[in-house]
Order: sequence, then structure tokens, then C-alpha cells
Amino acid sequence: MSPELAREPVAPRPHTGRRRNPAVRQAVLDRAAELLAGPDGMAVSIDAIAQAAGVSKHTIYRWWPSKGAVLLEATVERAQKEVTVPDTGALTTDLEAFLADTFRAVDEVAPLLRGLMAEAMRDTVAADGMREFISARRNELRGLLVRGLDRGELPAETDLEMTIDQIYGLMWYRILIARSPVTADVATRLARAVTRPGAPG
Repeated sequence: MSPELAREPVAPRPHTGRRRNPAVRQAVLDRAAELLAGPDGMAVSIDAIAQAAGVSKHTIYRWWPSKGAVLLEATVERAQKEVTVPDTGALTTDLEAFLADTFRAVDEVAPLLRGLMAEAMRDTVAADGMREFISARRNELRGLLVRGLDRGELPAETDLEMTIDQIYGLMWYRILIARSPVTADVATRLARAVTRPGAPG
């Protein structure tokens, strides 16, 4: 599975009880995000979130079906930034700008994404939400690459799904395994590797 950013919003999960109090909801999500981003993020519990937010466990379970649902919403809320999908008429330039925006937004919430990935291995709600989150980001990138393919800027035989896997695979490797930043320079080098293979950087 791999974490990606797009303009398509991820649909919020239905809550399980009465209408949420906006201030309490925000407190729960803020404290959940802080705990998830901490050194013990993998051990975040509903008890810890409730205590940090100053609410009862009952309140949390009334509004979210599981701990994974809370952590998913907390992460997506922070990662759901507007990512530019430019159309300058040149695929390399478009891809550089798109990846730079995507990488910046993802890098800012990297600790949350690492914690959420771990939670998704245990919680089906979090896993389903992560699939939606990633799928939306893949769709944005696919549209950009299709546009370049239609203009003849990529070989006709280009495997777009494999190209998307390679692009986001690098991003997730750096976030989840290497824990190294995904910078604007990385975005530029990757975009050029995709659109001008074999050309000097």
C-alpha cells in the first residue's frame, strides 16, 4: 500500500451518533494528530486521545466507529491541501510543479502518515480510508500523464499505471522506509526522469 495528494476530497466517514460539536470534534482530531505524530504514535489508544482532548471515550465512539477512523480523519484533514494541477502545455513542467506541491504537502504530515499506515494494518476502516485517499491522488496524476500522452510527450506504449507506481513508490519509500525528505529537487529530478529518460539532469 502506498500514501499521495489531489484536489478530489476524500469523503468523510459517517459518524455513529448525534451531530458533532465542532469545537469538541476539532479538539479530538488535534490531539489525535499530535499523539500520532509523536514518538509513540503506533501505541495511540482511544483512552489516550480522550484524555488529551478532555472528552470521554463514549463521546469518541459515538462519533467515530473506531480508533482508525479518528486517526484517518485527523491525518486527511491536515494532508488535504490544494495541489496545483497545472497545464502549461509541457508535461515536464506540469509534472515538476505537481510533484513539488504534492511532496511538500505530504512531507509536512509524514509522521502522521507513518502512524496511519501502521494503524491501517490493524483497522479496516483506516485501511479503506487510506485506499480512498491514495486512489484520489493517483487519479490526479493519471490525468496529468494522459494529457502528456495525448500530446505525444510520452511514448505511445507508456504503461501509465506502472509510471504512477514508480512515482508514488519513491515518495512512500522515502516517507515510510528511508524517512528522508521529499523535496522540490527530488520532484524536479523525478519528473525529468519520467518525461526525459536518459537525458542529463
